[in-house]
Amino acid sequence: MSIITKIRTLRLDEYPNLIWVEIETDESLVGLGEAFRGTAAIESIIYNEIGPYLIGEDSKKIEYLSYILKKPYLGFHSSSAEIRAASAVDIALWDLYGHRHNIPIHEALGGAFRNSIQVYNTCAGYSYNNVSNNYNTGSNRRKIKKYEKKRGPYDDQIAFNQNAGELAKSLLDEGYQAMKIWPFDVFAEKTQGNLITHQDLETGLKPFQDIRDAVGNNIEIMCELHSLWSVPAAIEICKELEQYDVFWVEDPLNKMDDEQSISFLRNKIQVPICGSETLAGTTPFRRMLSKNCFDYSMIDLGWCGGLTEGRKIANLSESFNIPITPHDCSSPVVLWAGIHLAFHAPNAMFQEVVRANMATWYKDLVTNLPEIKKGKIELPKEPGLGTNILKNVKERTDVNILEIKKKAN
Repeated sequence: MSIITKIRTLRLDEYPNLIWVEIETDESLVGLGEAFRGTAAIESIIYNEIGPYLIGEDSKKIEYLSYILKKPYLGFHSSSAEIRAASAVDIALWDLYGHRHNIPIHEALGGAFRNSIQVYNTCAGYSYNNVSNNYNTGSNRRKIKKYEKKRGPYDDQIAFNQNAGELAKSLLDEGYQAMKIWPFDVFAEKTQGNLITHQDLETGLKPFQDIRDAVGNNIEIMCELHSLWSVPAAIEICKELEQYDVFWVEDPLNKMDDEQSISFLRNKIQVPICGSETLAGTTPFRRMLSKNCFDYSMIDLGWCGGLTEGRKIANLSESFNIPITPHDCSSPVVLWAGIHLAFHAPNAMFQEVVRANMATWYKDLVTNLPEIKKGKIELPKEPGLGTNILKNVKERTDVNILEIKKKAN
């Protein structure tokens, strides 16, 4: 047995969207997990509910603990605080497994299916997703001013709004073969996503035209729609995107668990649909896939139930002959978890990365980040996830640490 003796949560005021979980055992091993958004709620659930239950449990029983933690009568089948907390714990348990046997997680999952995985760059900026947890001022809705200056070479959200062609060239120069942009988001607020005007549609299409004019079809373009649109508006946007040979449109509708609406949309357009990082567990994915809603499955391991449930979603998608791509636009530990799943799952196609994050604030938080060469990540060889929280993170003045220990006999 490997008895859980201590559970610790860590949050930083500077990055309010992030929370880490460390699980210690009587073997003097530590496993690391992570979740994103709603961190105060996640912290409370772990400290008051999950943590006390886990103390004294056998950390080797990953499947059993995953089953227990995903069965609350509230929040199941959605990326609720309960499921995000369970996801962080599950990732930490797999990290423990890897350290216990001195093997990387992809090997613990059953072995690597490939020796490298292609990445695509989500074209976010340096402060995207990390500076605010406010629904109205979150960076997903940040408006880029026409003459706003880039703060560095990887301020890619400004770049795709101002000169998407040059951005595509810079990505190709670094070996990236695919990129994701979201120029329509700023127009959804005007009508709550119910319609898009012809003028706004034309403005939103310009970056796609600029990319094709600059580099032709030498780079794949994904369009993120961030679950902002009604069916009629999404149809209009997607039909116009067809001329640019867009690789996929991601989360086009404001209800990405509505199989009827998404299936209707998919039958009206030619652009493939990718969905959805917002879904948790196999049940909603089975429902969506059985209704022919998705061409690609996007899985966020910090939101879906962790690696245990993520592997099941990957297997389910494979049974429908649908490729998967692990999501990361938010946090370095979930990025590593996604990489291990991508190496293991036969139907993994891409791993999402944000070069702006990896070049800046991710490096301030963890010991190791994946190295990207010619648009690919090579097979990880370090035990567990392959990364840890930097020591100085726990010594910062803005750190919030809660700890639950096994009581002495």
